Amino acid sequence: MSNTPQEGDRAATTHDYSRLRSSVRIVALANLGYFGVEFAVATAIGSVALFADSIDFLEDASLNALILLGLYWTARARAQLGMMLAAVLLVPGVATLWSAWQAWHLGQVPAPIPLTLAGLGALFVNVSCALLLARVRHVEGSLTRAAFLSARNDVFANVGIIGAGFVTALTRSLWPDLLVGLGIFVMNLDAAREVYTAARAEHARAQTARP
Repeated sequence: MSNTPQEGDRAATTHDYSRLRSSVRIVALANLGYFGVEFAVATAIGSVALFADSIDFLEDASLNALILLGLYWTARARAQLGMMLAAVLLVPGVATLWSAWQAWHLGQVPAPIPLTLAGLGALFVNVSCALLLARVRHVEGSLTRAAFLSARNDVFANVGIIGAGFVTALTRSLWPDLLVGLGIFVMNLDAAREVYTAARAEHARAQTARP
């Protein structure tokens, strides 16, 4: 195993890899920290969207921790990890579907002010993470692609959560929260597809390059 750029990564320098490790480490810690905040708020007010997003924060922390480990592996092993991470991206979606069913069955409407404030906090965290990862996403193929897509999707989800908070305040309906939660599920499906496709291509190149 190696912690230096592989032969197929000529465009990336040692400095790029150092920046990537630092960025991924910061993103993992930030996501783990806000997971606790958002999960607590989601549980308190019964929000499907916040619950889905909090699980997504936990998934992002795990995703970036795995990426940090994967940077020390061979090109073939990194491609295999990329395919595994595609499956990891689906975890928040499964949790969202269950939470949505429970909320619809109980008819619970979340409190709009905590919903909006939690969404604003999550937006700040995810925009910061996405900007960090955007600067290094060229370094590591499907691994960095997984982290960047996840952070990007989270920004869209947070805008939806904030909007749901305003609409819920006006209508006192559970549907805005439910729809945003289901939207998060759809985005994670698309991100998983993109990551898996990229990882499969990298794995095929690594197989071809083997002596």
